[in-house]
Amino acid sequence: MSKKPIIDIITLGCSKNLVDSETLMGLFESNGYIVTHDADIPKGDIAVVNTCGFIEDAKQESIDTILELVQAKEEGRLKQLYVMGCLSERYLADLEKEIPEVDGWYGKFNYRELLKDLSVKYGYPETSDSPEIHRHITTPKHYAYLKIAEGCDRHCAYCAIPIITGRHRSRPMDEILDEVRHLVSCGTREFQVIAQELTYYGVDIDGKQHIAELIERIAEIKGVKWIRLHYAYPAHFPWDLLRVMREKKNVCKYLDIALQHISDNMLERMHRHVTKEETYELIRRIRREVPGIHIRTTLMVGFPGETDDDFKELVEFTKWARFERMGAFAYSEEDGTYSATHYKDDVPQEVKQQRLDKLMRIQQNISAEIEGSKVGQILKVVVDRKEGDYWIGRSEFCSPEVDPEILIPGSENLEIGTFYDVSITDAEEFDLYATTRYE
Repeated sequence: MSKKPIIDIITLGCSKNLVDSETLMGLFESNGYIVTHDADIPKGDIAVVNTCGFIEDAKQESIDTILELVQAKEEGRLKQLYVMGCLSERYLADLEKEIPEVDGWYGKFNYRELLKDLSVKYGYPETSDSPEIHRHITTPKHYAYLKIAEGCDRHCAYCAIPIITGRHRSRPMDEILDEVRHLVSCGTREFQVIAQELTYYGVDIDGKQHIAELIERIAEIKGVKWIRLHYAYPAHFPWDLLRVMREKKNVCKYLDIALQHISDNMLERMHRHVTKEETYELIRRIRREVPGIHIRTTLMVGFPGETDDDFKELVEFTKWARFERMGAFAYSEEDGTYSATHYKDDVPQEVKQQRLDKLMRIQQNISAEIEGSKVGQILKVVVDRKEGDYWIGRSEFCSPEVDPEILIPGSENLEIGTFYDVSITDAEEFDLYATTRYE
């Protein structure tokens, strides 16, 4: 019987990919393998790259990473190389032909077969039967990402996600709740609830939206301190979810909802199934029903056919909405999407960049004003880590890695993963400063 190899797993792309990597790591570890994650220099016998295939930059990063590891294999620093995830799900035949040095290719959904294949190769039986329970959390143990569904049924004109992941598939509610209870027992207190489109949760099961019920049931589990919601869709928004956010103190007043644009011309061409008027009313109602909520959104410039007037509408909407968190990007044509096959990418790159720069300048000013208004407030924060002279924390309005952080003097006696009330003493454009000592 061969000695089990050490496995390095490298995760590229979004938090949904991270959950897949954590599940695979847990499966390997429950079967006796030694596994590392995102090592600066992989030193194991085997490397597994979990790829992203969503946009051009992400695809290039995935390919570059694979080629670097191919070189490591050729130089004898690596014995075997396997690839999984969105890129190989989308371009499997081409990748197998172009990069034959890879020992095995797995897609977005069959990656668990790698454990079986390696167990057979090394003469060990596969023993795990509960992949979600065995997840190896790579984030600080006090928070974790909780994936409630895969795929998407929305079919926006620009988006390749349905091509890669297929139709929306909700996880059984009891399975999700069991995972939450298990993670709580392991010390997790904060849950980032993620899906490609979380408001669709349950529709594939019985035709009804069950996201409000799911979040309410998670909120009732003892030990859950914070629940934060990511990636909602504006059309057919489940209004009962706002009631849950308002009534349940451990559901953060935070909603990540990608709006993309505001002009009816763009929304129709993007296949967003929502109008300008409906979008304005959606924002009004969210803010009315959940006072103090922080809304995160993503906007797109340069979509095919975007005129100066369309962009002006987007600028005015951004100024009006005053999003607490906003990201923006320029349209990039994706193979196989409706816009790639039916529209001409007719907005010049320099115009896209000019529009993007203008939109982000506006948002930077809005963000600075909103963060500055918090000086003097008392906020509850959780401490994520210590960095240099500061403890780094987040309030309920801050999601890990993407949102502003709260810096607390390192001289204070704090603990990672613990919640504290802090007084905001100063603000920069994207970060706040605070102290636990306040009057």
